[in-house]
Amino acid sequence: MVSRLLHAIGLGIVGAGIVHIAVLLLLPAYSQNDVWSHLSASAQPYTPVRLEASASGRTSTLSNPFLKAAACQFDLADGVLHLSAQSRLPFWSVSIYDPSGLNIVSLTDRAANSPALDLVVASPAQMGRLRIGPPEDLERSAFVETAVEQGFAVVRIFVPDETWEGLADAFLGALTCTPRRLGSEGVG
Repeated sequence: MVSRLLHAIGLGIVGAGIVHIAVLLLLPAYSQNDVWSHLSASAQPYTPVRLEASASGRTSTLSNPFLKAAACQFDLADGVLHLSAQSRLPFWSVSIYDPSGLNIVSLTDRAANSPALDLVVASPAQMGRLRIGPPEDLERSAFVETAVEQGFAVVRIFVPDETWEGLADAFLGALTCTPRRLGSEGVG
C-alpha cells in the first residue's frame, strides 16, 4: 500500500515536471501574440485601431459586451501624446500600458476636466515644459505624467444598448492620437 502511494506521488511529480517544461518551452510562441505585437504589425504608431471581436468570438479588449475599444501606439520621444475625441458618451476610460502590457495609469471621464476626451501623456521632462506654459489649445486638457517612453493607449467606451451604436462609432471615428513637439522646436 505504501509503495503504491509512493509510486503515485513519484509519477505525479514527474508529470508535473514535464508539464512545467512544456509550458516554459511554449511561452515564447504565445508571448508574441500580445497587444503590442498586434498593434506593431497592424498599424502605424499614432493610428487608432479598433479592438473588435475576433473570428473566435472573443474580444480583444474585454469580455464585456457593453464596451467598445480602440488602441494606439506611442513613443514620447516623438513628443507628448495628445488623445482626443470631441463626441460625448455616458462613459469613457483611457488606460496607458507599457510594451509588456503593464497598466501604468487609467483615467475616466469622471476624473477629467471635461466630458469630451482631451488627454495629454508626457514624460517628466515634457511635463516640466508643459508646467512652464502649455500650448493654448492644450490648456484645458487633462495631463498624465509617466516615465514610460513607449507604450499604447486603450480607449474604452460604454455602449448601454444598440441605440448608442451610432454615437459610439462616431466617438471612435473621431478619436485622434497625435504626437506634439514641445520646446525650442515649437508645438506641432
